[in-house]
Amino acid sequence: MSQQLIDEITAKYLKKDVPELRPGDTVKVSVEIVEAGAQTRTQDYVGLVIAIEGHGVSETFTVRKISNGIGVERTFAVHSPRIASITVLRHGKVRRAKLNYIRGLSAKDARITERR
Repeated sequence: MSQQLIDEITAKYLKKDVPELRPGDTVKVSVEIVEAGAQTRTQDYVGLVIAIEGHGVSETFTVRKISNGIGVERTFAVHSPRIASITVLRHGKVRRAKLNYIRGLSAKDARITERR
């Protein structure tokens, strides 16, 4: 199949309100959680974008946060229906596409300066 045909088929699944994400940005991702039965609630996940991969419908980004002194990473699909909203809180100034080195740093060393 040609790439053009694949893009036409998947175009209806793309979200229109996705902000421009870059590695180093601090984001708040609101995720819909399905609880017992048919109940759903929205939970916010605030952290640092350390990687962005893929394109189109399969685009994903990885967010890292510190929870109770332990680093927690979660990968989200940008166009997933479970994601209610993505908000960029800070724009970080970094020079790499993947920030895997953040994993080995302590809390103070892992700070990223803000982009203007």
